[in-house]
Amino acid sequence: MSTAAPPATDPVGTGNVPLPTLEQLPNDLDTLKRMIVELVTTLHRERLDKDALRHRVSLLLQRLYGPRTERIDPNQLLLFADALTPVPDAPDTSVPPAAADASAAPAAKKRRCRPHGRGKLSADLPRRPLHHELSEAERLCVCGGRRVDIGTDMNEQVDWQPASLFVWQHWVHKYVCHHCARKATEAAMTPAQQPSATTSDSALLTTTASTTPPTDVPGQALLGPAVIAAPKPPAPIAKGLPGAGLLAYLIVSKYFDHLPLYRLEQIMKRQGLPLTRSTMCDWMAASAAALRPLYELMVSQVVQSAWLHTDDTPVKNQGHAPGTTALSRLWIYWGDRTHPYNVFDFTLNRKRDGPQQILADFHGYLHADAFSGYDALYLPSPRADHAPIIEVACNAHARRKFHEARGSDIVRSHQALAYYRQLYELERGATAVQLDDAGRRQMRQDLSVPILNTFHTWLEEQRAQVLPKSPMAEAIGYALNNWAALSRYTEAGFLSIDNNIAEREMKRIAIGRKNWLFVGSDNGGRTAAVLFSFTSTCHRLGIEPWAYLQDVLTRLPTVSAEHRHDLLPDHWQAARQPATPSGAAATVNSSSVPSSAC
Repeated sequence: MSTAAPPATDPVGTGNVPLPTLEQLPNDLDTLKRMIVELVTTLHRERLDKDALRHRVSLLLQRLYGPRTERIDPNQLLLFADALTPVPDAPDTSVPPAAADASAAPAAKKRRCRPHGRGKLSADLPRRPLHHELSEAERLCVCGGRRVDIGTDMNEQVDWQPASLFVWQHWVHKYVCHHCARKATEAAMTPAQQPSATTSDSALLTTTASTTPPTDVPGQALLGPAVIAAPKPPAPIAKGLPGAGLLAYLIVSKYFDHLPLYRLEQIMKRQGLPLTRSTMCDWMAASAAALRPLYELMVSQVVQSAWLHTDDTPVKNQGHAPGTTALSRLWIYWGDRTHPYNVFDFTLNRKRDGPQQILADFHGYLHADAFSGYDALYLPSPRADHAPIIEVACNAHARRKFHEARGSDIVRSHQALAYYRQLYELERGATAVQLDDAGRRQMRQDLSVPILNTFHTWLEEQRAQVLPKSPMAEAIGYALNNWAALSRYTEAGFLSIDNNIAEREMKRIAIGRKNWLFVGSDNGGRTAAVLFSFTSTCHRLGIEPWAYLQDVLTRLPTVSAEHRHDLLPDHWQAARQPATPSGAAATVNSSSVPSSAC
């Protein structure tokens, strides 16, 4: 005779929930193993949180009621919380071999510890030799002989010097042809005005400056202009004060290092250049306007990708009534491996107009969340030559909803997390053995698809058993409503299981937003989108952003439209890489690849 399980207190604190029964647990051994790992991980995290809270309470009580000589700010002790907090016995969280390991993948290599000690300095850093020698007096030995240099020992020491401002003085030299000047002046004068033989060249040049030289006269030799000046290269901002290096520094500081303009104003003032925020803001807008033709070329290239990642995040916009702000949007479009560009776009709201305008000529796979504004993109196009965009949903979003439902339904949430753990372990295994696109697709068809089918069947069964308004019902409904898009990543090896690539790029905006807080106007938002596109793409490709922007801003005014491709970040990088000898394989240092690279 079975008895009902006694109620257990919910560890998250949402109320009392019954303990699971044997009938509620899955029968699949692999799912049970991953479910145990999820439960142990949750329990371990809660124990650590409980110990930390207990320690903080004890410190607070000691501060309030303990002896006066022992009172101390508990926040100071938080700096040493790892050393002060007793760590409970770590549970065995070892994961059994995944299905991928059992099939064909070799055993995963043991994770190597990071090397200790001092690393070698980069060979790209400039070297400045310092020779430490004895003077002639110091070379004399006490015996009366002279010490002779027999060799040297060398060690390296890295140093730093402050960034320096300097001023280019453009001296434009002028040149005169005395022959052409005299002939042009004589041709323009009447016989009575003809200069005498004693007329000086300076007087003749003064007359020539106000006289227009004649064009080709029949029977006479051609005359060139009397005075010419050396050509001056065009500035990034026409008749502007800043050079390309200063503009590149300001762009990188704000849109890569997240420094707001008021801090840059203080930095420039300390270095002897008083610049106002409004001036630098105008320079950023002018730089974005100069780079816009190259930005539009990046947009035209990125929509030719076979797949795209996209996401959006809100930014405050001050370009409205005084004292108020409105929420605008910055969007990211992450191109594929053959079009490695991160293009940002700015819109005044979160409507479908922005994605529809950018993706008008795109017809590949689109990784995105379940935002309703994308739905119209997946409909059949009225154009016969335009294939529809194929939706690829983000499994990280779906998994997060089950993770948030742990407080109300422990068993179901952890079982769903166990299914996702199996799927992600397969992806990590494929990355570890460096499977190509064909191998990854085959692995997904053989191993991931059966797990997804079992997971889908389980979701259908559980939907009828949960409360309609519960967090678990919301999580199950989200997964089932988007199931076709959530499982579409198994159709091709180049697709991703989630949209975390675009999510990580949104952190770039979030970090900057905490510093510069808002965009000043609609034009300021469009300026940010253009400049973020270049700094983000440089980070993705491992390009030093200042070197790229300084060179591009210098060359762009003189580059024709058909040669702008040479200034795209990947083309610019390829032109500066040393050519690989024929027959030799190029080596790539994995540590130099950005963590956000696709």
